[in-house]
Amino acid sequence: MPIRNSAARSIGSAVVARLARMRSSFSGGTRRRSQDEFLAELLRQLARVAEGIHHANLIQEYRITMEQMDRTIDDPSLADARSTLDGVSEAKRRQMIFANRQYASLLLAYRIGTFGWMELLGHLRVFCRNSLFIEYWDRTREHRRSLPVDSLERRVGEAVDVIMEELADDPDEWWVVGPVEEPPRP
Repeated sequence: MPIRNSAARSIGSAVVARLARMRSSFSGGTRRRSQDEFLAELLRQLARVAEGIHHANLIQEYRITMEQMDRTIDDPSLADARSTLDGVSEAKRRQMIFANRQYASLLLAYRIGTFGWMELLGHLRVFCRNSLFIEYWDRTREHRRSLPVDSLERRVGEAVDVIMEELADDPDEWWVVGPVEEPPRP
């Protein structure tokens, strides 16, 4: 009997050893999967941080631009240096700069995800009912033609053109949003 126990022990030891090796190979796979999942999560977090930095940079650039616009609104001599619109009074130039400022605010809000495409169109649709904004939009048409075709600002400008056309056709239906597709996010 002692031989039998010894044999059983060696067989048992071999089975235990084999199970241990199998477990370690599975745990290595589990460990590898766990590491892969960790790295994937780390990459997702890194992408979110990069997006946050991008949004912070957009906001900072916007802040600088708005400070310059505020100065040009306050000081007519600076407005002459900033504006490319000819044949407008000092008061009208200030109003046009302010209209541009409001439009830029809507673009920034969309860019950083404050609201989506349909909400942007809703804000623009209301804004397009303002006679000063309509004049601003008409006077700056050439400016928008120089924008790259695939730029967000160009695509939003084209959406505003469609809204303006719809409003010209039926001003009483200003709240109806036409079929303007959302451009891909930059």
